Amino acid sequence: MDSIKQQQPEKNYQDLQGSAAVTQLRDMVKETQNCFFCTVEGAGQALETRPMNVRQVDAEGNLWFLSSSDSLKNQELAADARVELFFQGGRQSCFLHLSGRATVSRDRQKIEELWTPILKTWFTAGMDDPRITVIKVTPTGGYYWDHKHGDMVAGVKMLIGAATGKTLDDTIEGRLKPH
Repeated sequence: MDSIKQQQPEKNYQDLQGSAAVTQLRDMVKETQNCFFCTVEGAGQALETRPMNVRQVDAEGNLWFLSSSDSLKNQELAADARVELFFQGGRQSCFLHLSGRATVSRDRQKIEELWTPILKTWFTAGMDDPRITVIKVTPTGGYYWDHKHGDMVAGVKMLIGAATGKTLDDTIEGRLKPH
């Protein structure tokens, strides 16, 4: 155990599985819908990274994105479906890493469900743009860091800890296993 954890008077580690993991994942993604979406490139060693917007997190914890069929990302997913997603919500809270597997489809019903007019910026023919694909990421595991009681309480605890010389860390972290 590292020295920071030894001085911590509160429990701040909790692994989550199943529905508890899905709830944590959904809450954190709601706070920050953008992530770094990483695909495996080439010989399976390097990660190619780009920002992506999560269009939806369903009840099972799957994350849904829209992408162009002619994108490098879609080509990489065709060769290797493994992905890594990295989220950061605030300056000092809400960090989330997910590993998973992606599937790409042209599910018309899902495209309509995920569509908003601003997406015409990338899909100039609108919802009927033939390049639109749906990416479904099924998380296989992950790790989260968050505040237990929100940014304000965390800030107050840090100030009190600094003034008293005690570790009053309001964070909670742990592994996620939604599926």
